[in-house]
Amino acid sequence: MPLTRRRPIGAEFLAGEGVDFRVWAPDRKSVGVIIEGSDTPLQRESNGHFRGFVRGIGAGTRYRYRLDENRETFPDPASRFQPDGPHGPSEVVDPQAYRWRNDGRRGIDPRDLIIYEMHIGTFTREGTWRAAAENLAPIAEIGINLIEVMPVNEFPGRFGWGYDGVDLWAPTRLYGSPDDFRAFVDTAHALNLGVILDVVYNHFGPDGCYWKEFAAGFFTDESNEWGQAINFEVAGVREFFSENAGYWIDEFHLDGLRLDATQSIHDRSPENIMALIQRRAREAAGERRIFIVAENEPQDADIIRKYGIDALWNDDWHHAATVAITGRREAYYTDYCGQAQEFVSLAKHGFLFQGQRYSWQKLRRGTPSLDLAPEKLVCFLQNHDQVANSATGGRIQELTSLGRIRALTALLLLGPNTPMLFQGQEFAASAPFLYFADHKPELSAAVAKGRKEFMQQFRSVVGKNLALPHDRATFDRSKLDHAERGRHSQWLALHRDLIRLRRQLQREKVDGAMLGDRAFVLRFDDAWLLLVNLESAFALEVAPEPLLAPPQECRWEMLWSSESPGYGGSGTPPVEVDDDPSWRIPGEAAVVLRAVRYTRS
Repeated sequence: MPLTRRRPIGAEFLAGEGVDFRVWAPDRKSVGVIIEGSDTPLQRESNGHFRGFVRGIGAGTRYRYRLDENRETFPDPASRFQPDGPHGPSEVVDPQAYRWRNDGRRGIDPRDLIIYEMHIGTFTREGTWRAAAENLAPIAEIGINLIEVMPVNEFPGRFGWGYDGVDLWAPTRLYGSPDDFRAFVDTAHALNLGVILDVVYNHFGPDGCYWKEFAAGFFTDESNEWGQAINFEVAGVREFFSENAGYWIDEFHLDGLRLDATQSIHDRSPENIMALIQRRAREAAGERRIFIVAENEPQDADIIRKYGIDALWNDDWHHAATVAITGRREAYYTDYCGQAQEFVSLAKHGFLFQGQRYSWQKLRRGTPSLDLAPEKLVCFLQNHDQVANSATGGRIQELTSLGRIRALTALLLLGPNTPMLFQGQEFAASAPFLYFADHKPELSAAVAKGRKEFMQQFRSVVGKNLALPHDRATFDRSKLDHAERGRHSQWLALHRDLIRLRRQLQREKVDGAMLGDRAFVLRFDDAWLLLVNLESAFALEVAPEPLLAPPQECRWEMLWSSESPGYGGSGTPPVEVDDDPSWRIPGEAAVVLRAVRYTRS
């Protein structure tokens, strides 16, 4: 029997020899691997694992596990591929079969990321890895350098977001083969695009998870908002998740991970499971530099400080921007005003809530995070959840004036934090992004009911008909139309120019001040200003704000405006003039001014 494995669990192919099977099943007395009706018993090891080597088989072999003397057989919990879905047999995969073309990357620099969140099933009409790969070049062309792929682990049904996955080691059959995934990553790397994967380590989906058959102790007696809580204090469970993180980095050459909803990951072990996950991922990367970002609803900065995670999503930024766009303070937007003070504080201090009371939850929210570098927080105007958490799944350009959207886009892409776009945002996609999940009929009804109840927290949604998650039309409506890239070229130009400008301008030191309830200035490195006004144009009769003063022997010169006719705007006259009033702030616009040497004539 071969002694060296890439990963401690799953089926691993040894060229010219056969397949090594290893599974964790501490509750079972015997385990056998079933291949074409043949039952090969596996040997029990001291730690609850069972292992065996079957000669003469290779990649493409389908198998199931027999547990004790049960007649029913089960797929491998660490299956590398489920060609017939989560209830079907597992398939052996040879990770060495794919020939990488772009294998020399040193990783990514987390200080200069522009992230793009992508759902493979709706990014193209075909909804496959291959089709997605064919549409990566336009993303790279505008300056984006990191793709964040929504979960791709195997799940039941014909379509879904991926957060109800049950086979966490198996890329879903719906998007193609595991090698199609590798080819997607390879293509991205050729375009200098990194790829990170959204992984769900806080729960399993309600249909197709067989872990209780192998190890009842895999779960606790408690539940979180999605399902039964996972017992991260058991060695076999810790192995399953931490090795899974390393597997994606190693065998798919991924550039990092996004950890979903970490507030629902609970572990009292000496080394928290999140710290172990990131450690295993970095060990698998070797000398490559990877990026690990987490979602954490309470915005607990200790996830960065204590567990080694690189960055956190900043929901405060999104929520303040959404209130500025819609004017609606409802549900989890209740504690936000969408005003200038919030955006100045976000730029200077990161999270808005760092331990203050949060009236929506009637709890204190956040932890102190004034020490975090700006790139440690990922900010966004849209993501999959927030677009879908509305009556129609409509995009932001449908919710307010185009001038205001251009101004907020400038704030996102020129601000000090790491920006993230959602698929299609760069060309103002008209396709909505709705909540869709295909399940068996009785589960579909329960999911639709739960979704409707969740959405009742939004007053603007109450009484409106919501798209049914299990309706194929809900999924199809969410698919992008890439022909809109040509029809919406002004939006592409806006994003391209802003990303290029971001890389030209220094952002080491940031300060800011309010100029009005919804107007403010950010000053970067004493070299340039970003003026943002989300209300009507106005003039400053006096300007007693020191941040507006140019550096000594300099004047401010307009470098860029969101109201450029090239973006569909109406043009921008000079903002600072040697006259009264000296500052004339354009309405619903953002303007960049740079300091230039001034010589008196």
